[in-house]
Amino acid sequence: MAIATRRSKQTRDRTKAQKHQPKVVTYTWSGLSRDGRRTSGELRGVSSAEIRAQLKAQGVVPKIVRKKSTPLFSSDKKIKPMDIAMATRQIATMLAAGVPIVTTLELLGKGHDKPKMRELLSTIVNDVQAGIPLSDALRPHRLHFDDLYVDLVAAGEHSGSLDAVFDRIATYREKSEALKSKIKKAMFYPAAVVIVAILVTALLLLFVVPQFETIFQGFGAELPGFTQMVVNLSRWLQASWYIFAIAIIGGIWGFRRTHRSSQKFRDKIDALVLKIPAIGEILHKGAMAKFARTLATTFAAGVPLIDGLESAAGASGNAVYKKAVLDIRTEVISGMQMNVAMRTTGVFPDMMIQMVMIGEEAGSLDSMLNKVANIYEMQVDDAVDGLSSLIEPVMMVVIGTVVGGLIVAMYLPIFQLGNVVGG
Repeated sequence: MAIATRRSKQTRDRTKAQKHQPKVVTYTWSGLSRDGRRTSGELRGVSSAEIRAQLKAQGVVPKIVRKKSTPLFSSDKKIKPMDIAMATRQIATMLAAGVPIVTTLELLGKGHDKPKMRELLSTIVNDVQAGIPLSDALRPHRLHFDDLYVDLVAAGEHSGSLDAVFDRIATYREKSEALKSKIKKAMFYPAAVVIVAILVTALLLLFVVPQFETIFQGFGAELPGFTQMVVNLSRWLQASWYIFAIAIIGGIWGFRRTHRSSQKFRDKIDALVLKIPAIGEILHKGAMAKFARTLATTFAAGVPLIDGLESAAGASGNAVYKKAVLDIRTEVISGMQMNVAMRTTGVFPDMMIQMVMIGEEAGSLDSMLNKVANIYEMQVDDAVDGLSSLIEPVMMVVIGTVVGGLIVAMYLPIFQLGNVVGG
């Protein structure tokens, strides 16, 4: 308790100090070199006076020094998870080469092309230089370094194997982001089919059907039932399109708001998506891969199994698997073997349980879990590729059916008129 209180106080003190520290920003400059030639470039500092002093020390006569403007809608402003994964891999490589951690962070900070990333690394360097352990320096930045990341770094500091731990974290992050990308791809295709079908239908009903309706009015005959239904739908959409648009926008807004504020609703959605044909199977395998990869990484880094299971529960990405893993943790605390506890949940397949049992008996649980993660990641990859191949013809069939149905509805009265004239 005393350690936690002391760390909390250190974090507050660092936050206060950071608020009062001058902000380091990028300046663009132009001036004259020693030989009188015009030159320009970029430097980082807290003020234009500091930049001018740096330039004069280099023998440059500064003419213009101004803050570098950042585009309003620049994608470079945000730090993405893959940026953290790449930085982690670079840290692991440089530590393995014998470069000290402070020098490593300084070099990465100065060389990164994203201002936010440079600022983040600069803050961490300042804390480490002040004598704060790296894990404690990372802890305030939870948006980019989650509890699992920080706990693994702390384990590496205590064991003196920081380079090996960063290598494991980098591998874990890279594989996690790759898996996340594949799952997003699997979810994107069905959504794309639905959206394209709705847009094509709306365009035809709003702009094409009214043109045919004008022609039909000159026939003076009763329209076929299918055609009349399409014409009525077109009239309704023309008169009430804004209601339709508001309903869609309101539904999306309401769903997102409820999903963000209600844990019970999120849990129900997580359970529901696992039952979606094709997509659900991919999500099942993805959750098992995340669970196995996270637990293998924590166990190999020296984190106790109980703590590793808690981290793996959160990393699984689905409420059904999170509850199952927490149940496993409870059973393991009571003395039950992990493979037996996994079987009692009824969530994990026999193959995975058997491999965990072999890993426990052989004393190589981390190695076996890594193999399990590799198997399920490969299955997710194959399933996403198969779904992509299937979705393309399905998309063509859906759009073809919608467009073809509307065209048939519009030409049906013309065909009937031709039959009457021909008869």
